[in-house]
Amino acid sequence: MLEKIKKSFRSASSKNGSYSVGMIALVICMVIVVNLIVGQLPENVKSIDISDNNIYGVSKTSKKVLNKLDKKVTFKIYAEKDSTDTRIKSFIKKYTALSDKLSVTWIDPVLHPAALTKAGVEKDTIVISCKDTGKTKSLSFDDILVSDSYSYYTTGSSSASEFDGEGQFTSAINSVTSEQTEKMYYTTGHGEATFSDSVTKLFSKNNLTTDEVNLMMTGEIPDDCDLLFMDAPSKDISDDEKTLLLNYLKKGGKVFIILGDPEDETPNLDEVLKEYGMQEADGYIADMQRSYQGNYYYIFPEITATDDLANNLESEMVLMINAHGLTTTDPARDTITTTAFMQTSDNSYAVTEDKQEEGTYTLGAVATEQITSDDSSDSSSSKTSRLTVISSESMINSQITDTYTTLENLDLFMNAVTANFDKTKNIAIKAKSLEVSNNTMQHAGIISILTIFGIPLVILIYGFMRWWKRRKV
Repeated sequence: MLEKIKKSFRSASSKNGSYSVGMIALVICMVIVVNLIVGQLPENVKSIDISDNNIYGVSKTSKKVLNKLDKKVTFKIYAEKDSTDTRIKSFIKKYTALSDKLSVTWIDPVLHPAALTKAGVEKDTIVISCKDTGKTKSLSFDDILVSDSYSYYTTGSSSASEFDGEGQFTSAINSVTSEQTEKMYYTTGHGEATFSDSVTKLFSKNNLTTDEVNLMMTGEIPDDCDLLFMDAPSKDISDDEKTLLLNYLKKGGKVFIILGDPEDETPNLDEVLKEYGMQEADGYIADMQRSYQGNYYYIFPEITATDDLANNLESEMVLMINAHGLTTTDPARDTITTTAFMQTSDNSYAVTEDKQEEGTYTLGAVATEQITSDDSSDSSSSKTSRLTVISSESMINSQITDTYTTLENLDLFMNAVTANFDKTKNIAIKAKSLEVSNNTMQHAGIISILTIFGIPLVILIYGFMRWWKRRKV
């Protein structure tokens, strides 16, 4: 019996089997080594986003903020890690791996119930803080996975429709590390439009605080006003308000006007525009060359923006509907410079019931003027007044911006807003849709390099060993 067993081990089949087992063991060892090496790589290198709509992707804007980060920022997450939505966990891990200034601490509220009371937060909350500035900002998981409230009211149930991890984190980091705050007042009393939720969120992400002001009631522009905003007034301003605006600009103030669609003429507002080299054309603008599917009043303007106005614009696709046009004229003073950043093609018309006037029309422009105090010869004490004008409220209308999410209407708009501030750039990042596109995987998430290359590596090594054995034979 013993002799038979010895012979069986000396047989060709036994030798082949032993060889195969040895090769498999060698391959497994090599895979383990590769796995250990990959495990030491940064999270953003060893993982690849295959989620629908790239919800785990991090934009250039965020990377610039993180690259310039010179203060330590802490993420304290008050939640049960095992039960936290995988999308949130995966994004936190990927995002915080982009900077060694970021650290993450998970605090389980079940194991440490007093921690919630001490921090003054509820569970499923992320507290982002900077010790150097003493500032903190709290984010709920609901701020990251945004539910469709309209669906809740119509169907009685709701699910997450947007993922806003990047926008919320980048804004919070900028907020807790920055010493800079800006205040914008928006006018009331002229039938102005109201900002959509999308626009309001972008203001918040840029740490821009807002408040309303009725100039007829106050008789003055608040001293802490960094930007005065007039959103699509349907009535003209008064003589006193015209004087207020012009005096404010002459002292280095910043004013942003989106033209409305008033039923009556607006001579006072027109005078403000005229002083700064802009004049409103009669009627609506039709563009024969840059229109949406043959509808000549749905215009894709030519974007001529430069510097901060052009920040992070990629497609330069902006849609405006039923827009009024502007023509540039000689400003009241040689010190004023007026520059268009949106305009039509040269195959456009200003259309009224009575006529059609061909030309190239401005749809967005900025007028600047260097203001030096009369009692100061120091050029460093000068200010730059700035008047920004957009010719149509459709630029930020939610029916356009929320329906056509790939357009860059809000990107250009926020660039135009933040360009009014010396130390603030547009870092507002729009939430990413969780709607599933055809032929894509829903919330597939992140896969590792080992997942992609591990199995082919095993096959390759095993095949090489088999070839080498046959070659020796």
